[in-house]
Parts: sequence; structure tokens; C-alpha cells
Amino acid sequence: MTTTASATPTPPPAPTETGGGTARVPLEHPGSLLATVMNAYSRRQFGKEAEPMLALMHQRKVLTAVARFEMRLAKWSAVDTGLKQLASLAVASQIGCSWCMDFGYFVSRSDGMPAEKLEQVSSWRESTVYSPLERKVLEYAEAMTATPPTVTDEMVEGLRAELDDAQLVELTEMISVENLRSRTNSALGLTSQGFKSQCDLPPRT
Repeated sequence: MTTTASATPTPPPAPTETGGGTARVPLEHPGSLLATVMNAYSRRQFGKEAEPMLALMHQRKVLTAVARFEMRLAKWSAVDTGLKQLASLAVASQIGCSWCMDFGYFVSRSDGMPAEKLEQVSSWRESTVYSPLERKVLEYAEAMTATPPTVTDEMVEGLRAELDDAQLVELTEMISVENLRSRTNSALGLTSQGFKSQCDLPPRT
């Protein structure tokens, strides 16, 4: 009786080294025109190639859906941008997503947020640099991120004293979105790329 040798399975691509660790999916896409275009855009906008998009490229429908959503999300304008940035950083800090903390610092600092506010997000309760509303937002973001969430009626009432219904909904959804980003990036092993190091550089001469 003749036996047929089974085909040797193709080994998965090797993990990709990131800024502070190893991504759990490959970030290289040799020969991909889309990856080339995305990397060029990222370098032009942020100074580096954003690794989350490279990770999502393995499922183009996911990549497309996320990219379109992020573009629409950027147009939300009911809530002050700085409040949403602080809320996002509070989420990333609580989840432990170093990529999101790094990139969030870069974006927020580029938009003019004081460095001391960005650097004290994790210890905001002991800090004196935040306004009363900012402290409420940070508390709300952490409570929403807890598992299970620990949001109370009192927290929401405190926010409603300064935000209208549309603003409260936008803030809440922004916190949910950052939970999605931070948990996805953490699960895929994406770590800080050093975006923060591009901030506060001395002017070129």
C-alpha cells in the first residue's frame, strides 16, 4: 500500500519587534501598496508609521471600518477636545496600553495641552493641576473602564451640572472608543513607539 506524505504546514510569520516589545501579529506587509500608502501618510502626519493600522491590515474589512469610524469620530465637536483627550489618557492608563499613552501624549501635546496635565493623569487624584470639570471627567473615564463599570448616579449628576445631554453622550462614547483602542492594542502586543519623544523638541536652526 502506498502512503502519501502530508503537506508540511506553512509556519506563521515571525512576530514583529515594536518599540518596547513584540507584536503578536506581523506588522510587515511586503509588496503591499496599501501598506506603503498608509505608512507614508502616518510618517507625514505623525513622524512615524502607526503600528495599529499595520496590525489591522490582516483583515481589510476591519481596517476599513475602523479607519472610516475614526475619520467620522474626528468630526465630533460637542465636547472640548482637551476633555476628551484627558478622558482617553485616563482609559489608556487604567488598561495599561503604553501605545495609547504614548500616542495620546503626542497628539494632546501637539494640540497645546500642558505637559504637567499629561504627565499626571495616572495620579490625578493627588494632583492640583486639573480643573473641577477635568477631575469629574477623569473619574468618569476610570469608572467606565472598570470591569464591571462603577459609574454612579452622583458622577453623572456632577457632569450634567456642566455638560448638556449631547456633550455627556459624546464624552461617554469617546471613553468607550478609547476602551476599544486600548484593549485591542494591548491584546495585539503593541507598545510605545516613542511618539512622546517628538514633543517639545527645540526649534530647528
